[in-house]
Amino acid sequence: MNVPLWLALIVVGYLGIKLIRPPWWLVAVLLLGGYLLADSLLAPVIDTAVK
Repeated sequence: MNVPLWLALIVVGYLGIKLIRPPWWLVAVLLLGGYLLADSLLAPVIDTAVK
Protein backbone atom coordinates (compact mmCIF):
# COMPACT_ATOMS: atom_id res chain seq x y z
CA MET A 1 0.00 0.00 0.00
CA ASN A 2 1.40 3.38 -0.99
CA VAL A 3 0.46 6.31 1.22
CA PRO A 4 1.10 9.87 0.02
CA LEU A 5 3.58 11.80 2.14
CA TRP A 6 1.12 14.63 2.82
CA LEU A 7 -1.43 12.15 4.19
CA ALA A 8 1.13 10.46 6.43
CA LEU A 9 2.26 13.85 7.78
CA ILE A 10 -1.32 14.89 8.52
CA VAL A 11 -2.03 11.65 10.38
CA VAL A 12 1.20 11.80 12.40
CA GLY A 13 0.63 15.48 13.18
CA TYR A 14 -2.96 14.88 14.27
CA LEU A 15 -1.99 11.96 16.52
CA GLY A 16 0.91 13.94 17.97
CA ILE A 17 -1.33 16.84 18.87
CA LYS A 18 -4.02 14.58 20.33
CA LEU A 19 -1.66 12.37 22.36
CA ILE A 20 1.07 14.78 23.48
CA ARG A 21 -1.12 17.91 23.70
CA PRO A 22 1.52 20.61 23.09
CA PRO A 23 0.42 24.23 23.41
CA TRP A 24 -0.93 25.67 20.15
CA TRP A 25 1.58 28.52 20.20
CA LEU A 26 4.42 25.96 20.17
CA VAL A 27 2.90 24.18 17.15
CA ALA A 28 2.56 27.51 15.34
CA VAL A 29 6.15 28.54 16.16
CA LEU A 30 7.56 25.22 14.95
CA LEU A 31 5.56 25.33 11.70
CA LEU A 32 6.45 28.95 11.00
CA GLY A 33 10.09 28.41 11.94
CA GLY A 34 10.37 25.38 9.66
CA TYR A 35 8.77 27.28 6.82
CA LEU A 36 11.13 30.23 7.25
CA LEU A 37 14.22 28.03 7.59
CA ALA A 38 13.32 26.14 4.40
CA ASP A 39 13.57 29.38 2.43
CA SER A 40 16.68 30.75 4.14
CA LEU A 41 20.39 30.56 3.41
CA LEU A 42 20.66 27.73 5.94
CA ALA A 43 18.46 25.40 3.89
CA PRO A 44 21.36 23.69 2.03
CA VAL A 45 23.22 23.15 5.31
CA ILE A 46 20.15 21.66 6.97
CA ASP A 47 19.48 19.50 3.91
CA THR A 48 22.98 17.98 3.97
CA ALA A 49 22.79 17.47 7.75
CA VAL A 50 19.47 15.62 7.46
CA LYS A 51 20.64 13.40 4.64
